[in-house]
Amino acid sequence: MSDFYSRVYDIVAKVPAGYVITYSQIAYALGSPRAARVVGSAMRNAPPERKLPCHRVVNKNGNMAPNHVFGERDLQRDILEAEGVIFLPDGRIDMKKCRWTILLP
Repeated sequence: MSDFYSRVYDIVAKVPAGYVITYSQIAYALGSPRAARVVGSAMRNAPPERKLPCHRVVNKNGNMAPNHVFGERDLQRDILEAEGVIFLPDGRIDMKKCRWTILLP
């Protein structure tokens, strides 16, 4: 596993229930603001043994992953709603209320 991927996983592991983080936020926090797609690749390859809250990583507009990523339609949304994430009428996450802000040392 690359050091970059490992650092992505360290950030994702800290996202609290009821909040989401974007691929681009993670990339920016790691000093690679143009690496959002690499963060997406890291998420696709997340090791199951880390038990990461991958469902809390979304795109910058509050859209969730395609249905096939979580194995069934609406599973990501169902999990996020159960954690208290708020959705807008158009189905996107309310990023103003639910975006987690990374506090870096």
